[in-house]
Amino acid sequence: MSFTPNIQAFCCHYTSQQSLAEGPEGLKADGMPENITINRLVCGGKLQETTLLQAFEDGADAVFFVGCPIDQCHNKKGSERAAKRVLAVKNALQELGLGAERAEMFHSERGFHIEFVEAAQLMNKRITALGPAFEGGAK
Repeated sequence: MSFTPNIQAFCCHYTSQQSLAEGPEGLKADGMPENITINRLVCGGKLQETTLLQAFEDGADAVFFVGCPIDQCHNKKGSERAAKRVLAVKNALQELGLGAERAEMFHSERGFHIEFVEAAQLMNKRITALGPAFEGGAK
């Protein structure tokens, strides 16, 4: 049985700006897995635990956030806030028996950096190996 995970990526405007300017074809050429949906936020500080958990309710097998490095956040505390919220979701997923590894936080500097695509590739590989978040596939 083949499994293609539904992965939702949440990104700060500043860390994704140049990457998304390439468009879907440019990202695909750079190695971005096609099964990852990118959700852009104005700032990591706007990321909410409920948003990440809702992604699972809507059938996601994993979520991740890419934000500015903590000490280089454009909005000062956005990445710090996002990191705390991702950690809270990781803890909730662990308590629910889904596994903390289904949520992750990555940091990338502004503009296009291969780390943006590498984060997506890492999550895709990890979640493909883990299998669906819910028995029988998407909830």
